[in-house]
Amino acid sequence: MGYRIKEAFYSLQGEGFHSGRPAIFCRFTNCNLWTGREADRSDAVCQFCDTDFLGTDGQNGGSFKDADSLAKHLLALWPTDKNDQACPHPFAVLTGGEPLLQVDQTLVDVFHQYGFEIAIETNGTQKAPDNIDWICVSPKANAPLILDSGDELKLVYPQAALPPEQVENLDFKHFYLQAMDDADPDTQAKNLKATLAYCLKHPQWKLSLQTHKILGVD
Repeated sequence: MGYRIKEAFYSLQGEGFHSGRPAIFCRFTNCNLWTGREADRSDAVCQFCDTDFLGTDGQNGGSFKDADSLAKHLLALWPTDKNDQACPHPFAVLTGGEPLLQVDQTLVDVFHQYGFEIAIETNGTQKAPDNIDWICVSPKANAPLILDSGDELKLVYPQAALPPEQVENLDFKHFYLQAMDDADPDTQAKNLKATLAYCLKHPQWKLSLQTHKILGVD
């Protein structure tokens, strides 16, 4: 099976449990909740996405014929030691779009053979292959939640049709609320204030900040 990648880059994880951790980000093309085209946003299930996942023209993007070629491509982005060998335990974050439209068991197995620790960020509408090391689900209102267990649940807040109470009893180890991003600064500030207030009132939930945006990194 081939894989289509919008972009891949080395940076710090900016959100959730692994915030601040160096990682290789691999953004897969396409999503099942929005086409990625602005003309279709008003009709999308997820209307607040701020990510470009169309095409393969991003940084280090491309089409890869198999999991082996993609693994080698990503491994080249990981730092090397003084002997020009890859530093141990490369950490790959598979994201999108919706990565589980493409990520399969073969890719997971091959990545592990190359020594990768694999994290995935998904909307939870697809089943996941076995043995993914870290599963982060970010459910969306009005979308089916098929993947209802994992390591981290990260809910964008507020979503009128998906209050935290609706997902707080799912089988996850960590629960995060992240303020919905908005181009209007006043709305953004209002969302952040509401998210903070909810976390303080319901201590099951931790606050997730988009620290990569605060730091001005990818």
